Amino acid sequence: MDILRWLFEAKLDFPRGGFLLWREVLGNLFGLASALGGMRRKVWAWPVGIVGNLLLFTVFMGSVFGSPVYANLLGQAGRQLMFIAVSIFGWYRWKQSQRDPNGAAVEPKWASSRVRLALVIAMIGGTAVLTPIFSTLGSYAPVWADAWIFMGSLLATFGMAKGWVEFWLVWVAVDVVGVPLLFGAGYYASAFMYIFYGAFTLTGFFIWWRVRNRNAERVTVETAFPDPKVYR
Repeated sequence: MDILRWLFEAKLDFPRGGFLLWREVLGNLFGLASALGGMRRKVWAWPVGIVGNLLLFTVFMGSVFGSPVYANLLGQAGRQLMFIAVSIFGWYRWKQSQRDPNGAAVEPKWASSRVRLALVIAMIGGTAVLTPIFSTLGSYAPVWADAWIFMGSLLATFGMAKGWVEFWLVWVAVDVVGVPLLFGAGYYASAFMYIFYGAFTLTGFFIWWRVRNRNAERVTVETAFPDPKVYR
């Protein structure tokens, strides 16, 4: 109980005003660890991410959990629940996938043109549908930004589970909108983490792109030279 009380009450105060919730810091650190595991295509990325999602849900529903930051970001809070649901799907999918020699649980691949178009339509359409809903529920303004972050997070997490290289770019789109929204709402730890995520996700995109090209070259060689003696 003492640990839980500390977890919900602990914050870092700054001399000239302002503070950071340790729950917010810990939740983002778990999220960063999960992103690193996802970059390396490790199954443990999913359960680690779920822990971070649970912590951040209590942060963004500030007035419900007694947080000193009372700006409820319903999109941010709701996406933590969505993360958990989609992460369970991704965790199961990666565990069931055929592992490559390096122990990775998924082989990166490009999404088809039809899928890319569907992602763009879902991103824009979903934001348009959720904005008035979040506004009615009292989410922090600008509400469209909260809705955009929610939809982008949903699509990016699903894309990671499917192994699409493009999911990293969806995260970039989320980060661009998320940074000013979080600074405005007073969630400084998450805002700074989003800035870092922006560079991190671009790195992840190029890493997965390189892995995908390397795998494609291997398949081409194996198709041209099916005799295993060629590789000895």
